[in-house]
This record gives sequence, structure tokens and C-alpha cells, in this order.
Amino acid sequence: MKIAQQAAERHVLNVIVDNEPGILAKITGMFTARGYNIDSLTVADISEDHAISRITIVTRGPEPVIDQIRAQLERLVPVHKVIDLTESGGHVERELALIKVAGKGDNRVEALRIAELFRANVVDTTTSSFVFELTGSPEKIDSFIALMRELGLVEVGRSGIVGMVRGPEPN
Repeated sequence: MKIAQQAAERHVLNVIVDNEPGILAKITGMFTARGYNIDSLTVADISEDHAISRITIVTRGPEPVIDQIRAQLERLVPVHKVIDLTESGGHVERELALIKVAGKGDNRVEALRIAELFRANVVDTTTSSFVFELTGSPEKIDSFIALMRELGLVEVGRSGIVGMVRGPEPN
């Protein structure tokens, strides 16, 4: 008997939660207990009174698994709402990266030229290295990093993806 394999799709989930101790551990524990992977995770306070936070989770799985993840997240007590940005239609995703590149001579000039094309900002410089700040889609950041590998990439720090539904209404 053959079991049909479904393609794993990438989904960006916004989870609106009470800002209380242990909520992130509950959510990541739920993922761990069920063998789901988290590709990216960001958390930020989103209310004036610091009572509500947005957790953005990027995960992959076939549609039934994503449906199960959503249902299990919605059952957790401090969770107000789970929004699958991937299925909600138009949304915006951004990520921040700091990229350290070492180099001299032609490699240094080329790194600066490429950074200008990608609209990366130089946030630190020495005579032998740069730290670039780049925001954009994960694909844009991946492309920039791939080019910098050839020019002396030293280190990368990435914030993780933050996403929001387009339009005038709140999530």
C-alpha cells in the first residue's frame, strides 16, 4: 500500500496572544510535541498597555498539517486569534539582516556596489570589513547573502519574518 505524499507548503502565521510569561514556551512546546518545525519566529508587544503580543511563525507542511497547527494554536487559552497570512490573500513580509563582510581592494569596492544595488545600509565599517543592514523579503536577503559569500562573508544575523495583511483593517 502506498501512502500519498502531499507537498509541504510554506505558511506565515500571525498568532495574537496575551502578553504573559510562558506563552511562547506553550506555543513552541506544542510544535515540538507534535514534531512540527518552525522556520522563523518573531515576537513583539503590539498594544499600548503591553497586554497583547503578535507572534509570527513561519512553518511548512501539507494543508492538513497546517490546518491542525492552526486548530491547536486556537485551543491554547491565551491565544486570541490565529491568522494564516499565506491564505488570507495579500500580505506583506519583511525581515531584517545584519551581514558582516570582510575584504580589501576590489572585493571591498564590489561589496559596496552590490550593497548599493540592494539598498543595504552600511551600519559599521573598519578598514577591512563592513556590517550591512538590509531589510526586505527573505528571498532578497538570501540573494544578497549569496553574493556576499563570494566577496568575504563573515557572519549573518537575521531577525526572522514579520508579516501583516494588506489593507486598512487590522489583523
